[in-house]
Amino acid sequence: MKMLVNLDVNDHCRQVGILPSDTILDVVRHQMGLTGTKRGCDMGTCGCCAVLIDGRPVLGCLTLAADCEGKRIQTIEAIATDEGLHPVQKAFEECGATQCGYCTPGFIIASKVLFEENPTFSREEIAYALSGNMCRCTGYKKILDAVEKAAKDIQAA
Repeated sequence: MKMLVNLDVNDHCRQVGILPSDTILDVVRHQMGLTGTKRGCDMGTCGCCAVLIDGRPVLGCLTLAADCEGKRIQTIEAIATDEGLHPVQKAFEECGATQCGYCTPGFIIASKVLFEENPTFSREEIAYALSGNMCRCTGYKKILDAVEKAAKDIQAA
């Protein structure tokens, strides 16, 4: 039996009918058409499904949509602004860190949180912050390079 919940997704309040077992990943992708957030492993190990809830990264495949009522949800679609791409999105593009792009939204979400929590960090801290995300295409060098570049760009601005 479906229940109605009010969800604040990317600064738009929406009332949606959900099953108690629906995850926030299912709702944003299938009911809201926000397909940037990806379904990867469905076990919480790859990070492709990461979204921000009240500014904290969570795994969308493991988070029930009903638990998100009254919270601020941001998907990858909300990271860029009217002014343009977030610096980490630009750096991913410039450094060739996107590869196939499937894991990129999760890496961008994790990187954004890293910048907000610790604007100066080492490469080791980047690797640790991104350790919940998996890329099957690369050896992570370009991803780490992109996050370092974005940090330099942010500090220079």
